[in-house]
Amino acid sequence: MALTSLHQAYIWMEYSFNNGCFSRTLLFLLFFFNLPQDIVGARSVGVSDVTSNVGGLCASVVIHWGYKCQEFKVQTKDGYILGIQRIPRGRNGRGKGKRPPVLLQHGILVDGLTWVLNSPEESLAFILADNGFDVWIANTRGTKFSQAHVSLSVSQPAYWAWSWDELVSYDLPATVDFVYQQTGQKLNYVGHSMGTLIALSSLSEGKLVDKMQSAALLSPIAYLSHMTTPLGVTAAKAFAGEIAIGLGVAEFNPLWRVVKVFLNSLCLQPGVNCFDMLTEFTGNNCCLNSSTVEFTLKFEPQPTSTKALTHLSQTVRDGVIRKYNYDSKEGNMRHYGQTTPPVYNMSNIPKEFPLFLSYGGQDALSNVKDVLQLLDDLKLHGGDKLTVQYVQDYGHADFVMATNAKEFVYDAVISFFNRQ
Repeated sequence: MALTSLHQAYIWMEYSFNNGCFSRTLLFLLFFFNLPQDIVGARSVGVSDVTSNVGGLCASVVIHWGYKCQEFKVQTKDGYILGIQRIPRGRNGRGKGKRPPVLLQHGILVDGLTWVLNSPEESLAFILADNGFDVWIANTRGTKFSQAHVSLSVSQPAYWAWSWDELVSYDLPATVDFVYQQTGQKLNYVGHSMGTLIALSSLSEGKLVDKMQSAALLSPIAYLSHMTTPLGVTAAKAFAGEIAIGLGVAEFNPLWRVVKVFLNSLCLQPGVNCFDMLTEFTGNNCCLNSSTVEFTLKFEPQPTSTKALTHLSQTVRDGVIRKYNYDSKEGNMRHYGQTTPPVYNMSNIPKEFPLFLSYGGQDALSNVKDVLQLLDDLKLHGGDKLTVQYVQDYGHADFVMATNAKEFVYDAVISFFNRQ
């Protein structure tokens, strides 16, 4: 199949929808991965001016609510330049004096905006600041506030040649080191979704323990064998990521015009609306504000590398948490010095390192069975070093977007940090 124009592709897609030729998920995979790259559309390559804060998270959201906010840039050892925001204290100077630092790490396909989506009374970053913490917000490479590199542009495939292994090896250490140097204190960590995976993987290798005080993991992602989100499971089992890499698609950008066309066409189908589309990806979220969901779907989807999505797909298929599999003994030998990728052994996480895990009964990405497997790996943690919370009604997005998350999750996180 060769689609030579966006118009031709769109007509083919609509015909297939109407005649029941394919399921929507499989049709999208075929449609997207067969488009020539010049159809995909332009993408922003700009980086915010740190001095003026124009376009930055501080100016666009945080300062609006009356908080002091600072923008920083941090360079990783492999040349990526990451944006970091700091909310040093609460509104009206609340929380003066020495404040414990907290680093917030978002998941995949989103950025630091995750932590300030709701009002100050409902958003974790603001709640922490108002409770006496020095809040730092991370932004993964490739997302809006972290698109610079010392020599590469986001328009080059080489810029996107990374899996989540590089987030473990480069992004997280660079960010943690910077916060540690700036504050002179060990930091507490909060991760959501893939933000939990990179922390767990790093801790399993004994890294950063000397600079981190504790970690709170919301919707923890480690094992993924029981994931139930339809799109994710279908893409993983169809080897969609590997196909995309083979076709030279290095970047996956939810804001590409072709993806927007596809999503808009779904919204127009009978019985489908954009609010429910979030459910398809994350599970049945109980407590979201519809305006927050609308805002998120309009502004929040962020680019990532196809290789990172492929790496997650490998975890779904293989049932093992390990480094990226180059799908040949020779490729793995070149990268790792062995024919199979090394495993991230969760049972190697230091048993005296304090962990807080909160997971939901309706989460389609962080499935209860997978979380229980992770907890089995952590069973040797001392009773006072592992705190586990289960929220029956919560789906994946509730942990960062629910209007009642302060009551059900965030207050417990703050109590956990205060005990360390």
